[in-house]
Amino acid sequence: MTRPQPDALATAARLREAGCDALVDPMLTVEALPDALLPAGAFDAVTLTSVNGARLLATRPELPALAGLPLYAVGRRTAAAAPEAFTEVHVAGGDGAALGALLRERLPAGARLLYIAGEERAVDIGAVLADAGISTELFVIYRTVPAEALASATVEAVRAGRIDAAFHFSPRTAATLAERGEAAGLATHFRHVEHLCFSANVAKPLAAMGWPTRIAREPTEDGLFDLIGR
Repeated sequence: MTRPQPDALATAARLREAGCDALVDPMLTVEALPDALLPAGAFDAVTLTSVNGARLLATRPELPALAGLPLYAVGRRTAAAAPEAFTEVHVAGGDGAALGALLRERLPAGARLLYIAGEERAVDIGAVLADAGISTELFVIYRTVPAEALASATVEAVRAGRIDAAFHFSPRTAATLAERGEAAGLATHFRHVEHLCFSANVAKPLAAMGWPTRIAREPTEDGLFDLIGR
């Protein structure tokens, strides 16, 4: 389990309930950016593309001023993690393409959208919406810091062939695992691990290493669990 905490432990617990052993080794640590400044002016809507952004928004002093706006979340988990202060929440199908389509459908030309995100983003919502006449203002409230190395337990387990599969939720965690695995001289060992991925974009850095990947039918945790044993 390579995703950041606290989600890594939650998913590991679910795996154990399903009868699997689970090894947790987060490839990223989430750090809040408390000094981030909200772009000036009024907004017509807010959008979130990550659970981390949703959680950290709840700690921000700007929340009361934003809570009256409609919120557009990339998927169900992000919507569930969003502050309860938002009473109008629209949920997309789980990835950037689905969110972009939803925003284009619901927001009129000339609308101004606040995009709350981290420093590293898998999708450029502003570019997706530019030709629809929707302007996007970016509000970066966190960053993710990559792990410096694999945990010793991971190194030992993969060398011994005790890791059968790995869950991958984001391109950044997948790329970090590929980089740290190669640095540790374990690239060949990770070729014997089945890499279960949220999307084709998540799978890219792993496939580039020659590691076997499978892609969930839908970009959700349930989609990854559906791959187990198939």
